[in-house]
Amino acid sequence: MPSYSYLGPAGTFTWLALTQVHEAEGAEWRSVNNVGEALDDVISGRSVAAMIAIENSVEGGVSATQDALANIPGLRIIGEYLVPVNFSLVARPGTTLADVHVIAAHPVAYAQCHLWLDRELPDHEHLPATSNVSAASGLLTAGAIADAAVAPPGIERELGVEVLAEGIGDNPNAVTRFVLVSSSLAIPERTGADKTSVIVELPSDAPGALVEMLEQFATRGVNLSLLESRPIGDALGRYRFVIDLDGHLHDERVADALLGLKRFSPNVMFLGSYPRADKQNVEVRSRYGDDVFVEARDWLRGILSGEPPA
Repeated sequence: MPSYSYLGPAGTFTWLALTQVHEAEGAEWRSVNNVGEALDDVISGRSVAAMIAIENSVEGGVSATQDALANIPGLRIIGEYLVPVNFSLVARPGTTLADVHVIAAHPVAYAQCHLWLDRELPDHEHLPATSNVSAASGLLTAGAIADAAVAPPGIERELGVEVLAEGIGDNPNAVTRFVLVSSSLAIPERTGADKTSVIVELPSDAPGALVEMLEQFATRGVNLSLLESRPIGDALGRYRFVIDLDGHLHDERVADALLGLKRFSPNVMFLGSYPRADKQNVEVRSRYGDDVFVEARDWLRGILSGEPPA
C-alpha cells in the first residue's frame, strides 16, 4: 500500500491539505515531525509523496521547506493545495486567561497570532512546538510546562481541552499553500492553469545580476507569483532565489525562459510544473503565445538551411 507523509498528528493544517489529494484516499498516512523527515521518507521510498507547507499569505515563504528543496536533489513538486488558516487558544479544563503565562505553539502559527497574544497576554512566554496539534496535546501530558496552546479550530472536539479564545489569528484571511512532493520525474500534464517552480543562483554578486535574471522572464512575458531570496550559506552575500512562475514547462515561453536561466546561472534547479490550486487559467498576451515562438524557430531554421523566403 502506498504511503504519504505529512506533518502530524492528524488534525494539523498539513493533514487537512493531504485530505484534498484524491490519490491519497485509502493509502497509509505517515505522521512525521518535520519537513526533513517528510522528504527523507520520499527519497528513501518509504512514502510515494509528502505534503509540506511552502508559503503563507502572511509570513511569506517557509524557509525550512525552501532550504530543504534547494539541498535535497531528486525531488519534484506535483501539486499544490490551499488551506485557510485560523487559530484558537486552548488550555486544560479549569484554566482561565489570567492563568496563562507560557503558550505552546508551532513557530509559524505563533508568528500569525503574535499581535493578539501580545495585546491580550503581554507577559507571556512562547514554547515552540513541532505542530499545532502537538502543542495542544502536550498540555495534557504529565509535567506540562505550557499553560495554553495555539491550535487549529475544533481541536477541543478531539482532545480534552477547553477554548479560551477563538479567531486569534492576526489576519482572518490567512491562507497557507502546501505542495505535494514526489521523487517521480514525470511532469503532470499541462492544464492551462499551471505553475512552475525553480531555484536559481546568481552567477556573481555584480551590479545588474538580479535584473539580468529577471529579464529572462520579462522578455518572454512570464509572470512571477513568488520571488524570495535565501542564503546559499557558503559565504556572505551569496543568495539563491526561489521562484514560482505562471505557466507550464510545455509552454513555449516558459521553456525558453528556463533555457535563458540555464545560460545565465551556474545552478538552476527545476522543482516542477503542476496545476495551480486556484485553477485560474494563465492569461498570455498574443505576442508570447506558443505559435509565435514556433514561428520564430521555423524562420531561423529556414535561414540556416538555405530555404528561400516565403
